[in-house]
Amino acid sequence: MPEAQLASVARHSAASLREQLQQGRRALREHYAADGKARRMLWQHRLLIDRTLRGLWKDAELPGSLTLVAVGGYGRGELFPHSDVDILVLLPHEPDVDLKAKLETLIGGLWDAGLEPGHGVRTIEECLFESAKDITVQTSLLEARWLAGSRSLFAAFTRAMREQLDPQDFLQSKRLEQEQRYGKFQDSPYSLEPNLKEAPGGLRDLQAILWISRSAGLGENWMQLAERELITPAEARQLASYHKFLSELRIRLHYIAGRREDRLLFDYQSALAAQFGFADTPSKRASEQLMQRYYRTAKAITQLNTLLLQNIAVQLSSGEDSEPEILNERFQAAHELLEARDADLFERQPGAILESFLLLQQHHELKGMSAPTLRALWRARARIDARFRRDPANRALFLQILQQPRGLIHELRRMNQYSILGRYLPAFGRIVGQMQYDLFHAYTVDQHIFNVIRNLRRFTMVEFAHEYPQCSRLIAGFERHWLLYIAALFHDIAKGRGGDHSRLGMQDARSFCRAHGLTREDTELVVFLVEHHLTMSSVAQKQDLSDPDVISTFAATAKTERRLTALYLLTVADVRGTSPKVWNAWKGKLLEDLFLLARRLLRGDSVGFEQDIQAKQEEALRLLRLYALSDEVKDKLWSQLDVAYFLRHDGQDIAWQTRTLHYRVDTDRPVVKARLSPIGEGLQVMIYSRDQRDLFARICGYFEQINFSIADARIHTTRHGYALDTFLLLGSGNNPHYRDMINLIETDLSERLQRQTPLHPPTRGRVSRQLRHFPITPEVNIRPDEKGASYALSIIAGDRPGLLYGIALVLGKYNINLITAKIVTLGERAEDVFLISGAALAQPRTVLQLESDLLDALQLK
Repeated sequence: MPEAQLASVARHSAASLREQLQQGRRALREHYAADGKARRMLWQHRLLIDRTLRGLWKDAELPGSLTLVAVGGYGRGELFPHSDVDILVLLPHEPDVDLKAKLETLIGGLWDAGLEPGHGVRTIEECLFESAKDITVQTSLLEARWLAGSRSLFAAFTRAMREQLDPQDFLQSKRLEQEQRYGKFQDSPYSLEPNLKEAPGGLRDLQAILWISRSAGLGENWMQLAERELITPAEARQLASYHKFLSELRIRLHYIAGRREDRLLFDYQSALAAQFGFADTPSKRASEQLMQRYYRTAKAITQLNTLLLQNIAVQLSSGEDSEPEILNERFQAAHELLEARDADLFERQPGAILESFLLLQQHHELKGMSAPTLRALWRARARIDARFRRDPANRALFLQILQQPRGLIHELRRMNQYSILGRYLPAFGRIVGQMQYDLFHAYTVDQHIFNVIRNLRRFTMVEFAHEYPQCSRLIAGFERHWLLYIAALFHDIAKGRGGDHSRLGMQDARSFCRAHGLTREDTELVVFLVEHHLTMSSVAQKQDLSDPDVISTFAATAKTERRLTALYLLTVADVRGTSPKVWNAWKGKLLEDLFLLARRLLRGDSVGFEQDIQAKQEEALRLLRLYALSDEVKDKLWSQLDVAYFLRHDGQDIAWQTRTLHYRVDTDRPVVKARLSPIGEGLQVMIYSRDQRDLFARICGYFEQINFSIADARIHTTRHGYALDTFLLLGSGNNPHYRDMINLIETDLSERLQRQTPLHPPTRGRVSRQLRHFPITPEVNIRPDEKGASYALSIIAGDRPGLLYGIALVLGKYNINLITAKIVTLGERAEDVFLISGAALAQPRTVLQLESDLLDALQLK
C-alpha cells in the first residue's frame, strides 16, 4: 500500500479507535464510581489500552520481526486513569528509511488515538546499553510484557535482560535511588500536600520492594514474600491493604484532577475525603481525617519497606556471613546493622529501646537496625509507659541522645517512625501528622519541629558555615547548645490544643526539664525560648528598629546575652523550617540587626542613637572619599535630612544616596536609582522627587505591573518637601534577572513620576490555591502610637498581587501621609504595619470609614 494511502488509513483507524477509547474510559469511570474496585479498574484499563494498541499495530502493517512491548507501570498492569502509556518497539536490527517512516506513522497514530505514549524504539543491544547506564530504564524494562509482533524476539529480549541483571547490584542501586528520592521530600511523608506516588511511604516504596524481590527471584507478590518468611502473613495482608488504599486514592485523584496528578493538593483533599466517606466534625475537617489516614499508611509503609529491604539484603548476602562484632552485653553489629543479642531484650529490659538509638549515633558505621530487631522494637513500644518515663536511667539516655555530636535528627526521625518518640513524649505523639492550615507552614507540626532541629544542627556543622555565618559563629561559643534542641522539640508541641500554644508548650517544657534534672538556669532558658519563640520574628518584621524604645523593650525581654543569642538561633531555625517560601535574605537581615542592637544594649553600652548617627555619617563620608568626593559634597543634601532619616539608613545607603543626589538636591525631575541589594537578594530602588499626591500608590502600581513585590519601604520627606523613598524589591520565580531590570526601572519609573500618569484601577490579582481553600478574614487596626504624633495601621490579609497598591489607593483617597512601612509576608499571609499621619485620622467617624474602605480593598473577591 502506498505510504500516503497508508497514512490516510491510519488516521481513519486512529479516529475510530479514539472514539472507542473515550467510550471505554467513560465506562470504566462509571463502573469504578459504582463498585470502587481499584484492582479491577486498573486491569480493565490495561486491557482497553492493549486492544487499542494492537489495533494500531495491525493497521501499521509493520514487519512481523518487530515486537510491541508494554513497559513500566503499563507493563505490570497498573495503568491509572491519566498515566502515561509506556511502550517499547523492539527491533531485530537498525531500521532502514522505509521502516522509520512506518514507525513515525505508528507513533503519530498513538497520539491521534488519544494516547499519551512514553515510547522508545530500540534493538536488544541498545536496551542493554541504556539499562546498564540508568537504573530507571532497567527497572522499566524489567516490567516488560508482550503485546504484539515477534514472540521469539521478545523471548530473546527478556533472556538478555535476565542475564544482565545482578540482583545485589540492582538492590544497591534501588536503595541509592530511594535515598535520593527521599531527599527530595525532606526524608518525610509529612508534607501538607504530599506526593502519594514518589514521597516516602508512597506507591513507589511498595513498587521498589517488588522490583527487588522479583529481580532476586524471591517473590512476585506480598504472599510469596511471606512464604519465603521475609515478612509475616499479617504484614503481607497489611501491605496489600496499604497498596489498595493508595491505588484507590490515586485513581480518584486522577479523576478529580482530570489529568495526571500525584500530589494531594489542597484543591482535591476535601473532594477526596467526601468520596472516602469522611465528614467534618466539630474538631476536625473531613480532609484532615483523610490526610491522617494517609500519614498512618505512609508511616507503616516506610517501616515495612525498611524491614523488607534489609531482609532481602541478608538473603542476597547469605553466603557472606561473618562473625558479629559485640558492642556490649545487649547489642552486636552484623552486616552493618545493629542487632539485639537476645530476641526478648526489649521486653525484658525496656531501657534498651532508647539505648539502641544512642548506639546508632555512636557507631557511624551502622546503617540501621536488623529486621528482627526492628520487629522486636515495634512490638515492645508499649513498654514505654509512665513507669518507663519516670526511670532516671531512661531519662539520662534520652538526654544523651540529644547531646550526641552526630546523628541526632536521623535518630529522632527513626524514633518517630517507630512511634518511640511519641510514647516517650506523649505531648509529641499528639502532634504527629497534625495539619497546619496557617498558609505559611508547608509541613505537619512534627515535621516542622524536625526541620527546626535540623537547622540548629546545621549551625554546628563546618560544611554549612557559609550558609549561616553569624549563626555558626554564635553557636560555636554557646555552652550546652543541646538545650536549643529541647526548646525546638517543645516550641510547637502544644499546637491544636486551643489557647496560646507558646504558653502551653512552656508548661510542658518546664515539666520535662525538671523531670530530667536540668539546672534551674538551663530550665529557665528552655522555658523562655518556648514562651518567646515568636517574639523576635514579630519585633524584627513589624516594629521600627530605628526606635530606641523598641530595642530597649526587646532587650528587657531577653534580659541576658545568652538568652538573646539562644532566641536568635532558634528564631532563624524556626523561620527557615516553616516553608521554602517564607525565608529570604531581608528577613535574615532584620533578625540580625535586631540581635546586634539588643546585644549591644545588654553588654552595657547605651543604645546611643546620637553616637550611631555620627558613626553612620563617618562611614558614609569614608565611602564617599573612595569615589574621590570631598567631605563638602554632603552639605546641601544632609542639611535637608532630619534625625529620622539617619536612624533608618545605614552608612552604605547614606553614601549611595548622597553620591547620587548631591548635585541635584533641587532637581525638578524625579530621580530613580536602582542597584542589586547589598543583602544579596533583590533590588534596592531609591526614588527622589518633589512630593506629589498619590506618589506611594503610583510607585506601588508600577512595581506591581512589572511583577515585583515590595519587601520593605522606607519613606522619608526632606525639610524642603522632597520625597526620598527607598524600596527593597523581590522578584517572582527562581531567577528574577534583577540586573537586567535596573535600567528599565530607572528610566520607566522616572518617566511615569515626571508625567504623573493616571492611576490604573485596582486589580484583584490571582489568588493562590491555598488561599482559595483556606481564606483569611482581613483585619484592619488603626491606633495612635505611644507618642501620639502619628498612627499605626496594622493589616492582616491573604497575600496576592496588587494588594499593596489597593491599600495605597485608599490611603491616598483620605490624604494619609505614609511615614514608614513594614511589609511582612508569611507564605500566603500578609501582615503589614504602616506608620501614618494626616488630618483625617483625628476624626473618629472618618477613621471608621477608612477602615471600612481598607477592608473592602483587602477582600479576595
